[in-house]
Amino acid sequence: MYARCTDAQPERNPVKVTIYTDGSARGNPGNGGYGAVLSYTNPRGETFVRELSGGYERTTNNRMELMGVIAALEALNRPCQIELHSDSQYVVNAFNKHWIDGWIKRGWKTAAKKPVKNVDLWKRLLTAKEPHQVEFIWVKGHAGHELNERCDELATTAADSGRLSIDTGFTAADAD
Repeated sequence: MYARCTDAQPERNPVKVTIYTDGSARGNPGNGGYGAVLSYTNPRGETFVRELSGGYERTTNNRMELMGVIAALEALNRPCQIELHSDSQYVVNAFNKHWIDGWIKRGWKTAAKKPVKNVDLWKRLLTAKEPHQVEFIWVKGHAGHELNERCDELATTAADSGRLSIDTGFTAADAD
């Protein structure tokens, strides 16, 4: 079994999953990739790990940071309690500093009244996040943290793989 939240447990005691994510782009825009590592320890003390990755043509680093989180959350098949680690302040601050609440309140506009970038992925992330309890934790990137480094390796390998999907939601306005 992988970190998929399949063990039967009462709703009030959701399965706990730890997730690490990262995104990478070779240029902004350029080829990009995401990586995610999900881990879950069952009541018997057995730990299961699942790795996810994917690559895209003509995308941005921020879009891939978002895709890492989205792919991880979409891989879960029931409500979970999640500790999500990311080296993207863009992702973590959107939730911890409640930027996303303001964006939604203003009709997906920033405080400066400009359109929010990557709105397609933010909406998808909100949908993927909805059934879960998610705590967003920032981790410094490229600082030797084993799982963050593994996610970076997954993301860069996907970006360089030559097996790239089209980022259909990318627009020039999303370029960082």
